[in-house]
Amino acid sequence: MPAIVPVFPLSGALLLPHGRLPLNIFEPRYMAMVEEAMGTGRLLGMVQGDASRPRGEQGTAVYSIGCLGRITSFSETDDGRFLITLTGLLRFRVGEEQAMRQGYRRMAADYAGFAADADPLPGEETVPRAELLGALRPYFTSQGMEVNWEAIEQTPEAMLVNTLSMLCPFAVAEKQALLEAMTPAARTTMLLALLRMAMHGDAGARLS
Repeated sequence: MPAIVPVFPLSGALLLPHGRLPLNIFEPRYMAMVEEAMGTGRLLGMVQGDASRPRGEQGTAVYSIGCLGRITSFSETDDGRFLITLTGLLRFRVGEEQAMRQGYRRMAADYAGFAADADPLPGEETVPRAELLGALRPYFTSQGMEVNWEAIEQTPEAMLVNTLSMLCPFAVAEKQALLEAMTPAARTTMLLALLRMAMHGDAGARLS
């Protein structure tokens, strides 16, 4: 894995190992980043901005853990935008920020402690499936989200948890907590807690 990675700091956009994140790239600096990545391994890092910390010289402060992704699909629109999909590989700890290149940010990446991210997702269920679906149904109803329940019921739990963690409109800090959960089982437990807190409107218990 590269010791220095180009990063896309985007709050609210979560990439998890084995997850797939579609991105619409239109800013010139990030288009330059994608063009360079396409010729050098197709690797980019996703990090979320951390609004609780002061802004740095090169931009918004970011959380200390991000996720490295590989560009697995790429297309260019008629109006010049790039449509890409990043597939998550493994997480990294954000190290020293490097000099910008063509306006985009680059950061040192430390992958120690995250080697298990490269393992296949577990096949066994970490919570009773009925418990997870029971939390999802009222949550989706409250959010006005239409879903394909047949597809959800057929999706393996670990992949379903990853997909829901990335797609559900949780707060930035909550998405970061899902990213930092050390195991798929811990992420499932946290997802369940967030779904239930959202349903009960327990603002005081929400992560901040």
